[in-house]
Amino acid sequence: MRIGSLLSLLIVIWLLIGAFAGWQRGYYNTGERAAGCERAATIGVTVLAGPLNYMGVNPKVQECDVPEPSR
Repeated sequence: MRIGSLLSLLIVIWLLIGAFAGWQRGYYNTGERAAGCERAATIGVTVLAGPLNYMGVNPKVQECDVPEPSR
């Protein structure tokens, strides 16, 4: 197995673990809260944190400012 393939596999597993952690925390339940920038960002950083979620990392985004489009 090539190093690139192994690295790709590890990245996919890392992200799947992070997605599973987000599911366990209930971040994907749309009925609880309205979707917003903070919620989407929290889900993103949780997925990127991967296995670190099970080592005590609980990433949350409290404030999110989206720039306005230019006119």
